[in-house]
Amino acid sequence: MIPYLSLIMDVLALFAVYMIITVSLNLEVGYAGIPQFGKVLVVATGAFVAGALPGRLMALMMGLPVGEEYIAQNAKIMTIISRNLQTNPALSIGLLLLTLVVAAAAGAAMGIIASRPAIRLREAYLGITLLSMGDTLVVIGHNFPPLIGGPLGVAVPDPMAWVGREFRFPAMSIVMLMVAVAVLVFAERLVRSPFGRTSRAMRDCELATKVMGKDIVRLRTSVITVSSALGALGGALFAFYSGMVVAAGYDKAGWTFWPWAYMILGGTANNIGVTAGVLIFLIVRRLIILYKGALAFIVPFDPVWVEPLLLGLSLMFIVMFKPGGIIPEKPTHTLSPERIREIMTAESEEPAEETRKESKRSPS
Repeated sequence: MIPYLSLIMDVLALFAVYMIITVSLNLEVGYAGIPQFGKVLVVATGAFVAGALPGRLMALMMGLPVGEEYIAQNAKIMTIISRNLQTNPALSIGLLLLTLVVAAAAGAAMGIIASRPAIRLREAYLGITLLSMGDTLVVIGHNFPPLIGGPLGVAVPDPMAWVGREFRFPAMSIVMLMVAVAVLVFAERLVRSPFGRTSRAMRDCELATKVMGKDIVRLRTSVITVSSALGALGGALFAFYSGMVVAAGYDKAGWTFWPWAYMILGGTANNIGVTAGVLIFLIVRRLIILYKGALAFIVPFDPVWVEPLLLGLSLMFIVMFKPGGIIPEKPTHTLSPERIREIMTAESEEPAEETRKESKRSPS
């Protein structure tokens, strides 16, 4: 493959994954006001499902080991599985879809479990609980080899093996982009629905939302459930794209704080802005990695620290000078502006009509 084309495909694949994760984060933070500092929890959940389920399922179907020997002989078993998938496109696609569905369900369940202890408490307690839960799952994955191989990780079956080695990454990138677009459309329809408007009302004033008869705990749980399912979907797709799942690769900086930076740059409570923020930041990050050698003659320190430095500085400057993001939140109307003006005009004319009728009834 042409080097620049390979780079473009890589950026598009990462863009799709981070767009899914950041849009799901935006549903919680931007639209519902939930302090989600543990996004890595559901992302890792989706990745762990991709690392544990499809390989063992294929091994079971082919009569291969699925217990401790599956981890010990993972490379050999995965080679046999890949050869089988190369000649069976229907099985490959079915395995991919099944894994994504299970990952989304597991992510939703994990979101409910993680948020339940502090769902009724104030924002700070909920945020700390979600943050600690994310670290807990990664530690379990790192220290419990039967799950995903412990510190060495496990390989993931390649659902695009049937298209050939040369076209594997472009094909997977296209699939991921299709899923990302579907998630974006779903999120836009969701935030424009009564559910989305109620979520924004809860964000702006919980007391007023309670007075209107809405169950805040149930609403928070619903938002976290939907968002966690989408976040796990992104984690599973990244695992399929990279071909490996290693627990140490799912840290807070990469899968919680970077999505926060993308969201703040693009504009909270604005999915189109979030999409733009993800694309801009990813391009900059990839350019830093690509030209890291040239930066060695410019910056007075090891260029490896340029990327985390960019994260910290960008968050500070965005909050200071552009708190609304590139595309700030815009008010959404249940009715069109023309219909609102018609109603206001009718209401203003109604008292005048009543006054004329009263004057006709009164004796002269």
